[in-house]
Amino acid sequence: MLRALLLLLLLLPLSVQARLAAPDVSLKKEQPPAQGQRDLAQIRESGVLRVLLNQSRHSSGEVRGAVIGLELQRLRAFERALNERPGAAAIRLQMVPVPKDQLLEALRQGRGDLVASGELFDAPAGPLLSASTPIASDVPLVVVARQGNRRYTRLQDLSGRVFALPAGSAAVPALQQLNRDLRARGLEPLDYELMDASLAVEDVLELVHSGVVPLTVVELPIAQRWAGVYSRLRVDRHMVLAKDADLAWYVRRDAPNLLARVNGFLHQQSTSPQADAELRRLYRSTYRLQNPLGRVELTRLQRVGPVLQRHAVEQELDWSLLAALAFKESTLNPNARGSGGASGLMQITPATARAVGVSDPAGVDSNVRAASRYLARLRDRHFASPSIAERERRAFVLAAYNMGPQRVQQMRDEARRRGLDADRWFFSVERIALEQMGLRGGNYVNAVNKYYLIYRRERDYLPR
Repeated sequence: MLRALLLLLLLLPLSVQARLAAPDVSLKKEQPPAQGQRDLAQIRESGVLRVLLNQSRHSSGEVRGAVIGLELQRLRAFERALNERPGAAAIRLQMVPVPKDQLLEALRQGRGDLVASGELFDAPAGPLLSASTPIASDVPLVVVARQGNRRYTRLQDLSGRVFALPAGSAAVPALQQLNRDLRARGLEPLDYELMDASLAVEDVLELVHSGVVPLTVVELPIAQRWAGVYSRLRVDRHMVLAKDADLAWYVRRDAPNLLARVNGFLHQQSTSPQADAELRRLYRSTYRLQNPLGRVELTRLQRVGPVLQRHAVEQELDWSLLAALAFKESTLNPNARGSGGASGLMQITPATARAVGVSDPAGVDSNVRAASRYLARLRDRHFASPSIAERERRAFVLAAYNMGPQRVQQMRDEARRRGLDADRWFFSVERIALEQMGLRGGNYVNAVNKYYLIYRRERDYLPR
């Protein structure tokens, strides 16, 4: 039975209708549309340049003071350039993280002055916006696979294949054009799924690296950069789906002086290799995502699945969340032992178990009972506000499970102080966690969220 399930998981084509879609994340409510023109003079008068920033570590990541985001590195240099003239009013950059697929519309609405994405867009900017001088011209979109998987030599070889793409991916139009070409040849079209909006481009590359998804398409510079972090990625440079778009910043068309200043800066500026060196250094020893759908992993899930389901129902939790947490904490091993007295499937401590009425968390049932009660308590006592979307609530609960609810609330307070949305974990409060705690703080929720999405994606075929 298990062998059949595993084979089905490996062979099952993923339907576009079965995407890991999620509700759009609303733009930051603290950023009202600008009133009137905001060119460089008005920006200097206000003292603030509002930068709409792509919410990915690749573009805007900062970990304990170490800048790993390429656009953030450029923006810091741009801020220095804006303030280098003696006697001029100082300008401070205010970073506004926005989902990639909402960046250009946010700029059109006047919610920011400048867009710095670090990735290509899937549609033209339109008549209201102006692109800067290119940061990189004719950027190729290439196929990325896992080392050891089948190699493709021609684009038509992708017939019938399935691709995982980050939300807002510029590869969508290219894949649609390839499908038209495949149909014209009488070949089966390929398929693609747009991943949950909580996953940035580097997260999708990690899913390919771990073997969870077989293929993706990303910009060649991004693929090459993260192949230096994820050693099992294979960048198929010869498999180019498109090469006709430039990487650029964007401003509103009614801000010509800002555009001129941006162009002058970008024409002279080049990124330092320091961000790449920091990226490799920070990720060298960090947690690596594993594939929870392997044979051993599915066998373990089959053994503990009924217990996870029973307690998930009792506490009104998603059993996929309990499974994801158990996989991250113990790789579904009930005999696991951790630091500080944590033990078992869910790595719960005796003190935490007693706090929720479980005297001994040694057994599988009592261990899961204690963890599920604690998760429910965190949800109901600290993150029950209706202003928190369900995806964000889940993330806050996981963060509190890992670092304690008081620490998470302090981070929300700091996010609020900076003008970030304190009701959003992903790419908002998460930024505070990365700054204060390093990758350990941000990667915990990130990893459990990925396992949760993987289990949700395959839940109809998983052993229970």
